[in-house]
Amino acid sequence: MWLAILVAAAGCYALKLTGLSLPGWVLAHPVVSRVADLIPVALLAALIGVQVFSTGQELTIDARSAGLAFAVVALVLRAPFLVVVIGAAVVAALLRLA
Repeated sequence: MWLAILVAAAGCYALKLTGLSLPGWVLAHPVVSRVADLIPVALLAALIGVQVFSTGQELTIDARSAGLAFAVVALVLRAPFLVVVIGAAVVAALLRLA
């Protein structure tokens, strides 16, 4: 297991070093800039999807889904971030109590 962690750490370091080593004209290209802006959004969306809609190897719809739905509605209504987070947690907690 430690070998896998060390290999992953070395890979992350090499990837970071590669990004820092690229010439400025490569990073200034509009396509590269657009992709670099969208990658974090895609990764976060994938993480949310996996964490909310799965339990082990199964797809589930439970209190986490309702919390996410609350968060989406609150964000569309431009609620403050703390209201979104606390509200989603309260919705999920109340549904788990029921």
